[in-house]
Amino acid sequence: MSKGTLYIISAPSGAGKTSMVKGLTADDTDIVVSTSHTTRDMREGEKEGVDYHFVNQQEFLSMVDSSAFLEHAKVFDNYYGTSQKHVEQQLLQGHDVILEIDWQGARQVRKQFQDSLSIFILPPSSEALKERLQNRGQDDEEIINRRMRDAVNEMSHYAEFDYIIVNDDFDYALQELGSIFKANRLRQLQQERKLENLLIELLK
Repeated sequence: MSKGTLYIISAPSGAGKTSMVKGLTADDTDIVVSTSHTTRDMREGEKEGVDYHFVNQQEFLSMVDSSAFLEHAKVFDNYYGTSQKHVEQQLLQGHDVILEIDWQGARQVRKQFQDSLSIFILPPSSEALKERLQNRGQDDEEIINRRMRDAVNEMSHYAEFDYIIVNDDFDYALQELGSIFKANRLRQLQQERKLENLLIELLK
């Protein structure tokens, strides 16, 4: 069985990363999204173990001490972390695994998984990003302004990523995202593992 590929997808808050990942995984059952642990409160409509594993700060820091996380970071006064054991199990089962993490987490993961691929999603403009944050109706103006400031810092790290997608037209951006996964599966090394028996038969 061919081992899966680890994908890192990052974006500023409001760029549409979560919607794009949901659209991608709805059509491709070979892709799984790693469910992060977080200390932030559960939002309306979210489910434990689906959107996040919700834990308190003491539980989270205990997991940090036991080296349970592949990466972890503090964002907007809350902690987020990725379970290393879960990611490695999914990759060995042949699944492509997506990590939705920020640039700090991406740096940590790349040190351990040098063959991972990273994708950065940009909004079409600063105005569009602010409008999307306002339309979500989740935050007051002060928090939105803070997210906009943090977005500039997040986007300044775009050059550390392998691919860049601009989420202007959602359907088109989703097609671009899917093309990255499809192209990677056709790389020589990936195909050699998958087509081992065929290659042996053809090269007799």
